[in-house]
Amino acid sequence: MRISDMSIRNPVFAWMLMAGLIIFGGISFSRLGVSQLPDADFPVLTVSLSLEGAAPEVMESTVVDPIENVLMTVEGIKSLKSSSKNGSANITIEFDLGKNIDAALQEVQTKVSQIQKILPKDMAPPTYTKSNPDDQPIVWLALTYDKDDPLFMMKYVRDYLQDRFTTIPGVGNVNIGGYTEPTVNVWIRPETLPRYNISVNDIMNAVINEHKETPGGQIDEQKKVYNVRTMGEARTLEDFGRLVISQRSGGRVADPTNIVQLNQVAKIEQGLANVKNRARFNGQMALGLGIQKQRGSNAVEVARAVKAKMEEIRGDLPKGMALHVNFDNSRFIEQSVQEMNKHLVLAIILTSVVCWMFLGSWSATFNVLLSIPTSIMGAFIGLYFFGFTLNTFTLLGLILAIGVVVDDAVMVLEKIFG
Repeated sequence: MRISDMSIRNPVFAWMLMAGLIIFGGISFSRLGVSQLPDADFPVLTVSLSLEGAAPEVMESTVVDPIENVLMTVEGIKSLKSSSKNGSANITIEFDLGKNIDAALQEVQTKVSQIQKILPKDMAPPTYTKSNPDDQPIVWLALTYDKDDPLFMMKYVRDYLQDRFTTIPGVGNVNIGGYTEPTVNVWIRPETLPRYNISVNDIMNAVINEHKETPGGQIDEQKKVYNVRTMGEARTLEDFGRLVISQRSGGRVADPTNIVQLNQVAKIEQGLANVKNRARFNGQMALGLGIQKQRGSNAVEVARAVKAKMEEIRGDLPKGMALHVNFDNSRFIEQSVQEMNKHLVLAIILTSVVCWMFLGSWSATFNVLLSIPTSIMGAFIGLYFFGFTLNTFTLLGLILAIGVVVDDAVMVLEKIFG
């Protein structure tokens, strides 16, 4: 027996079935993640390589070429592109559509690790990223400060603001635009090096070897065990300046005049690392905070939570600081959802009018009227349980489907009323 025959013989069963689909569809709709683009992993991998201070030609010959040669043996590669610049390089690998991106990532990591021994020893470990358009920040915030103190801004964002936004439910990551790492800068005075018969390498080796805490081990007694800690790191700039670079030959260690300290050959100050990029907001220096949502989460709800947290943080900001919304991608998504709801209501109204005019029966009109939300809400149940999100493409499909119903109803009304 078909479900249509069963519904005709048992109309109460049909109404209960439609009501169940509408109710559970509404629950699924409320739990669906909302985003601009589908949550999909494209078969594209990017390998990021870094070798500080290396020229683009060096990156190409000593890093990129060996990795490209071994990656070409990976099965399923459609295209491979690379770009090299000062101190870094990127290799973009596009696979066939049928290639599993997770399996491809493991293969690429295995191939790169096989030639690790022939790569430069000073090279940073490669990083691998999968391409997903939905990983782009949905909201960009701008932090401005009316005082010329970029060091304080960097520390404030790193130690305070970033953690406040990361803990918001649904937030996956917070990117900081225009950020430069606070550090201790050592400015060597070249004219002093010949006087003490030392080189720049001597200074670098002394900083590396002296400014660190090495494991001290343990001291075992009969009844007690003591942990030994070597206090090797400098706590202040003054302590850092007293690091010993070298000892003059023939001198006694106890004689301070025979010891060359770091502050004798260099200027030490608290500052920023090499500034290569800046962020600005309305012509003023700023730091950007890009909010990325977790996969499958509701972009509109996450954006609202971020704005609410921003209003809460504004009262705690230091004097002279201000937090602004520079870009909000959730507004477009929210407008798409509102447009879909408007078309849905319009389709139900026009369809009910046409059905009532032709059938002349409120019960028959009510049955036809329930079919539209039943079919749409039933689709939401499938979207939810299969792990899909409500994005621009699904909304576009629903709007087009509803638009067909609306256009048919309008055409019938035009023919009736001339």
